[in-house]
Amino acid sequence: MKDTINIWQQNTNKLPTCQHDLLSSDKLTSMNIDIVAIQEPAIVNNNRSIASRDWISVYPMPHQSNPERTRSLMLIRAQISTDSWNQLDFLLSNVTVVQLNSTWGKLTIFNIYNEGECNNTINLLTKYYKDNHQNLEHSQNGDAHQIWLGDFNRHHPYWDDSRDSRLFTDAAMEAAKPLIEAVAEAGLELALPRGIPTHCHSVTKHWTRLDHVFISEESLGVLIACDALTDHRGINTDHIPILMELNLGVAIK
Repeated sequence: MKDTINIWQQNTNKLPTCQHDLLSSDKLTSMNIDIVAIQEPAIVNNNRSIASRDWISVYPMPHQSNPERTRSLMLIRAQISTDSWNQLDFLLSNVTVVQLNSTWGKLTIFNIYNEGECNNTINLLTKYYKDNHQNLEHSQNGDAHQIWLGDFNRHHPYWDDSRDSRLFTDAAMEAAKPLIEAVAEAGLELALPRGIPTHCHSVTKHWTRLDHVFISEESLGVLIACDALTDHRGINTDHIPILMELNLGVAIK
């Protein structure tokens, strides 16, 4: 068993150079990363994304039929036993769901890309939670943990710098309302503390918070750390990666 689970998340803006740089560097190994959650991955040759033999690629369920619409990708370290995790069905190209199982219980991770123009993804997440809350919230042994992470493309004083009033227009508040309601209904809390910026606007150069980690309230006790890695911003990208460490063991081959 490995004593902790380390999750790296990042929007790579569909850029092959950024994703290749991330996976070819030694930072994922040196930081002992187990899972990489990518939003807007680069889709290249044969409708596949960029990875290496060190990782198992987990695509959204519709990827084979609509690879050009894929906005979410999860990479599982190949050393992790395949008996300890499985993919859950979610029929949307913006969301990938993986569930890990161990003696401590189970952990369900949603890797989410939410469009800036609509709330279709959030609405489907809400419906999925309502339809599957028994599986998400209960485990035959141990505890059930749940994480929603990714690029949510919304502004709100709940997570942005509350002093940056220019962000909080009536339209922005209305657009963020379904997300606020969805995470509240699912019993999720901010794992990445409020006010930590994750995105630099390519034109204005203003820093805001578009990327989040929401974790089930009961799981805050296993959260060791969650922070934005300002020094590891990807090549030509406007998003900062987030690193989360959980006090949960995982089976290694």
